[in-house]
Amino acid sequence: MPERVDERGPGQGEEEHERERRGLLRAFGLAEVYNPSMVPTLRPGDRLVVQYGAVVRPGDVVVLRHPFRQDLLIVKRAVERRDGGWWVLGDNPFVENDSREFGTVPDELVVARAWVRLRPPREVQRSLGGVLAWAVSAVRSVRADRSLSRRLRAR
Repeated sequence: MPERVDERGPGQGEEEHERERRGLLRAFGLAEVYNPSMVPTLRPGDRLVVQYGAVVRPGDVVVLRHPFRQDLLIVKRAVERRDGGWWVLGDNPFVENDSREFGTVPDELVVARAWVRLRPPREVQRSLGGVLAWAVSAVRSVRADRSLSRRLRAR
């Protein structure tokens, strides 16, 4: 979790400003995907740029603590607000390690919101065309307007 940064008031110096700037940078981090519960949007080995403490909206991909094993972080899509927290689902309909199994997830267990997926290269690229093709597909938004709409059309 990022450090808490105090709000700047009038008369604060450069030291406080620098501490605030560093706090904002710590609000972002990387997370790695290890299981197939979010396929096709995310695959094992993908990395996510996440923002800690961000506002979550329906359709966002989030990193959260598993309600039954809070030492385990999982990645799911926040589908809707319900009494008691968020209803979260994986994009892979064959994996049920989500709210269908453990119910709603309280807000305090939602750790971060994912912004961008970074897909590492599967092999060493030997040509400029291969590097360019990888670069185009490697960085992709995980926003719901893209991934969720594709998933809903397929059903």
